[in-house]
Amino acid sequence: MLITNLIVFLIACIVLVISGNLLVKTLTKIAAFLKLSEFVVGFIIMAFATSIPELFVGITSALAKNSALALGNVIGANIINLTLVIGIAILLGRGIKIESKKTKTDALYMVFIASLPMVLMIIGNSLSRIDGIILLAAFVIYARRILRQKRLFKKEVEDGIKRRDIILTTILFVFSLALLFLSARFVVGYATLLSVDLALPPIIVGLFIISIGTTLPELTFGSRAVLAGHSEMALGNLIGSVIVNSTLVLGITAIIFPITANILLFSVSAIFMVVVAFLFATFVESGNKLYVKEGISLILLYIFFVIIEFYINTI
Repeated sequence: MLITNLIVFLIACIVLVISGNLLVKTLTKIAAFLKLSEFVVGFIIMAFATSIPELFVGITSALAKNSALALGNVIGANIINLTLVIGIAILLGRGIKIESKKTKTDALYMVFIASLPMVLMIIGNSLSRIDGIILLAAFVIYARRILRQKRLFKKEVEDGIKRRDIILTTILFVFSLALLFLSARFVVGYATLLSVDLALPPIIVGLFIISIGTTLPELTFGSRAVLAGHSEMALGNLIGSVIVNSTLVLGITAIIFPITANILLFSVSAIFMVVVAFLFATFVESGNKLYVKEGISLILLYIFFVIIEFYINTI
């Protein structure tokens, strides 16, 4: 059973990478046709799209009255996005150029928005339905802000497409998107089965196994975007994913079923997430490029997080 689950899990990962590759190509052409900036495309389209696996886990766990799994998944996914995903993207691209000043501003906004669920959790010892509404309101406000300021992001995607080809490209985009979500669902499902086979507790499943599965779309998209020379799109996707996870995903989950969790494990992981978000924003703010040494530092931070969480869980 363990071997079978592992094989299906690996196959799902391979399909995920292939669909992610096709998604980047079609998205780039659509963005050029619509004359959108890379950052706006990354946030509005891909940040929301690549967060659907987290949203699916959140809704499913809430309906099963096990919403703590969703909380662990979101925190784990945000930490992975801000360490492993961006770290690997930086290494693959041998650095990532930051071409828009607004990207720096949005990185700082991301820190505050990612901290909002933690503040609400501390105040009420849970995320209630009212807290869920507050988180959804925060998502709507931020999304409107991005839409209003889209003209400030000057760099447009430079891969043209003829009007007659837009229908085929759109169909391919929808197909690759569906394939991405389907493969991500298999990754999450079989990662959960593997956790049972390996006898790991639910909170660890949410923080690590499932969150790794649900962040594979971000990793695939970010890596391909950087290698294709669209670094601004990768950063927009990363920042947008963290914001969508912290507001939309947790908001909908909390409205369906209030979120409670082990306060010690939550506090350690949530504080670590905020620290990592602040560190990432500092890297973005400090210059016009994210360097290889910064990427390595972020990856090492994730390894440190894994060690700390497993140590606390053992205690």
